[in-house]
Amino acid sequence: MHASPWIHRSFTAPFTTTGRSALVPPPPWHYAGWLLNVAFRFDAAAAAALVPPAAGQATGRGCVHFADWQATTDGHELLDPVMAQYRETIVVLELERPDGSRCMYCPAIWVDQDISMLRGLLQGWPKKMGSTWLTRSLPLDHPAAAPCRAGSRLGASLAVKDRRVLEARATLTGRPGLPLGFLAQPTIGAVGWPDLRQPRQLPEITLLRADIQGRVGGDWFDAEATLHLLPHPAEDIGLLGELSAEQASAGWLGITVTGALDV
Repeated sequence: MHASPWIHRSFTAPFTTTGRSALVPPPPWHYAGWLLNVAFRFDAAAAAALVPPAAGQATGRGCVHFADWQATTDGHELLDPVMAQYRETIVVLELERPDGSRCMYCPAIWVDQDISMLRGLLQGWPKKMGSTWLTRSLPLDHPAAAPCRAGSRLGASLAVKDRRVLEARATLTGRPGLPLGFLAQPTIGAVGWPDLRQPRQLPEITLLRADIQGRVGGDWFDAEATLHLLPHPAEDIGLLGELSAEQASAGWLGITVTGALDV
């Protein structure tokens, strides 16, 4: 006896005939957010444990992005903000590709929203749960607003499993800033899913690049920053060792992810 085909409408689990409860709907995914970006130097050899050789070799430069995002598909999430808003910390490392070109690679990223976590895993951004906090800049001339002008001070932190991992402090200089990290260079990630029917076989890794369209904003504000990486018992990002902050910027950005491309 053969079962008749079951028509579901879910892009991701759970699979139902309505598709309403699927954790993530298909792209396009629209994002808008406020970011504090801190570029850093590190010992390039330390990245060998975090970067697939096929992706390239680390140059010793990287960036941490602390982000406060709002995301939507068709606009309905904006009417129910618990579905739209989240914060995350993104670490990207600059690589020299086998063909000599440069790109960024994401070895670690932490988020506080399950929807965003699954969207990231599908794109090759290895998201885990974590708690990100960062100072918001508001368009007010007020002591609590941290307006985008010289002298305003910003802070950001990441905690994973109740332990601090990253801390940043920044002071805006009043000068125009630069796009840094994934804002300035194409960024790739790794996708790999295990098969529990073969639990002793590790997944094969596929390199992908998110197909990003419709970028708006990006008038960045320059900052001087410090960055500290703290020891953590379960996070391999500590293998990078000491991070030395080079440049920093803050500002707003809007992008749309329409899918992913092979690298």
